Amino acid sequence: MKIIDVEAIWLRVPSFGEPCEWGEDAFLVKVHTDTGLIGIGESDSAPAVLKALVETPSSHSTSRGLREVLLGENPLDIDRLWRKMYDESSYMGRRGAAIHAISAIDIALWDIASQHYGVPIHTLLGGKVRDGIAAYGTFIPKDSPGDNAKLVEGLLQSGFTSLKLGGGLFGADPDHDHEVMRVVRETAGDDVDLAIDLVYQWKNYRYAKTQCERMAQFGLNWIEEPLPSDDHQGLRRLAETSGTRISGGEGLSTVAEFSEFIRETRPDIIQPDITRCGGISEIRKIHDVATRYSTELVPHGFSTGILMAATVQFLASIPGGELIEFSQSTSPLSLDLVTNPITLENGKVMVRDAPGLGIELDEELISKYRVEMTLGA
Repeated sequence: MKIIDVEAIWLRVPSFGEPCEWGEDAFLVKVHTDTGLIGIGESDSAPAVLKALVETPSSHSTSRGLREVLLGENPLDIDRLWRKMYDESSYMGRRGAAIHAISAIDIALWDIASQHYGVPIHTLLGGKVRDGIAAYGTFIPKDSPGDNAKLVEGLLQSGFTSLKLGGGLFGADPDHDHEVMRVVRETAGDDVDLAIDLVYQWKNYRYAKTQCERMAQFGLNWIEEPLPSDDHQGLRRLAETSGTRISGGEGLSTVAEFSEFIRETRPDIIQPDITRCGGISEIRKIHDVATRYSTELVPHGFSTGILMAATVQFLASIPGGELIEFSQSTSPLSLDLVTNPITLENGKVMVRDAPGLGIELDEELISKYRVEMTLGA
């Protein structure tokens, strides 16, 4: 079996010049083989940049487009191909966008291998250790604090017993944040786990420490990304002094970067995104490091049903993979790109046992939102 094409697909809902929010654009890959098997993957990153990384004509031996790197290769050689992609694109970025593009392709290769062998991906990863995974609902809070009561009520009716909020105006004004959390906690009650995502907005240790103390009354499950991930000293001091668990890492990639992050910041939770950190192959290595440092791994996931399907297969195969993020984005890419999405059942997502990712894409929707840009044709 040989790879005959790596199709890079850029989707975007808003027109150019209009704001594009989380979930309103996407980058997909389809890895085509000469046997007819097609693998699907995605990366939650900048689609135009990733499409260029796949399609760019080679500059030299360490600046090769990923499509060119893979043509003619056996898609079942997943580890070897990961290293080949990494080595031969290394001048374009040993972290960040280059790894994001590799992540999408890696997921697609696991999809192909699973279909080829006729077993679920979790079997190839060592075996399923759970049938269902508890989900927490992530939402962007309404600007007006009081409007969040109805939003939370709807999430609870859907079966969630764990929620996380972040984005929008949240994080910029402590008084506003406090009022939002008051409404959310009063509506959710004491038995629902709550977490917050600051998207780096607390800026420095002293300010973050003060806000952690102020938020303590809401009994938070964790505080996510309170400081930039490069602020190792601030994050470590916060982890050591905060009474609330500190999490982070959704923007990091490769086991090398996560190893440094864990050693230097000592987070309670790391949150690699399987579509950015290096795919299924790399998140397994990241999990091994987290385990050695007694750090919990709760993957980030706020994109399409492709990301969800890949994350479920990974979590189904590891000890401690007991919590998954469930996006509340209303974008058609989040809701409708996958025609048979993984759904919530009594607060959990169930692990599928079909070969591959077990998903089907809406090709009409892809045609509707596809952005045409070709390099190296």
